[in-house]
Amino acid sequence: MDLRLTLRPLRWLTALLVLMLTACGDPLQDELDIQSKIATQQVNELGTALDQDKLRNARLLKDYAKRVKDLKPDYASLVDELAKDASRQGPLYQSLQERLETALNQPEQFAKPEERLRELINIREAADKILFNDALADPLNVLADLSGGALPRVNALPKAQSQQANQAEDFGAGSQLIGNPGYGQWVQRDGMSFWEWYGMYALFSNLFDRPIHYDRWSRHRDYSYYSDYGRYRYTKPRDYQRQQQRAQKAFKSDSRFKSPYAKSRTGASRLSQASRQAPKTVQQASKFRGGGSKFASKSKYNSSFRNSQNRTSRGVRRGK
Repeated sequence: MDLRLTLRPLRWLTALLVLMLTACGDPLQDELDIQSKIATQQVNELGTALDQDKLRNARLLKDYAKRVKDLKPDYASLVDELAKDASRQGPLYQSLQERLETALNQPEQFAKPEERLRELINIREAADKILFNDALADPLNVLADLSGGALPRVNALPKAQSQQANQAEDFGAGSQLIGNPGYGQWVQRDGMSFWEWYGMYALFSNLFDRPIHYDRWSRHRDYSYYSDYGRYRYTKPRDYQRQQQRAQKAFKSDSRFKSPYAKSRTGASRLSQASRQAPKTVQQASKFRGGGSKFASKSKYNSSFRNSQNRTSRGVRRGK
């Protein structure tokens, strides 16, 4: 018998087995790999854009910082800290880098692969230059408020109009950053929660005549980009969970009030459509129903990433 005739069916069988094994791959793991690369690319490109002053609000933040230091030289150290958000050294960008590092290299930090996928998609969106530019409005408008009205707010209503529209209390300069774990934290004292600024932002405490209590702030806070649009994308999963738990514990006996975030405040002005859209994680990660179901992601990021992979052999861009 011709040995070639004997081997031919074996080759076909081997090829068939390879195809079957490929088809039986884990779609969730495939999507994790894709989103890991996209998130890395987005964070790197955002860092390059900050280095090159390509974000409008980052440029404004630096300009506002110089002008506020001229107006209020006693606040120079605080202003310099706020200005860092226009660079890779600010808490806004640093948090994205830290979250990306965790999502890429510490999968054990996530209870399920789906949670890790949601985090990668959130990082990907938060690192989008348009969204990040919008998020810079908070530190930018803190500087506007510190200027005493000499500088206008950006992407937000003037302070008096915003407070009137929301029936909000004036918590002093820096109020846009209250509740944002990049700048401080809620601490428990004598059975009550108060906002405590991190060391470099402690000067804000001197600009308001009394401690900021969680209950008062929750009920009477004014608009901020973080609290009303960016919280889901710009918060570490653990911090987000703590925020939810704190609200549930604080208001479990109040049927009329659920959370400081349950009702969005009025005050946004000229925000991008990307900020106003629901996070992609809600639309995408929820498509998994466990047990080998397909992930039908059709986002522009996936398609553009695949196209870029086809156009170049260099792989993921590193922001150079």
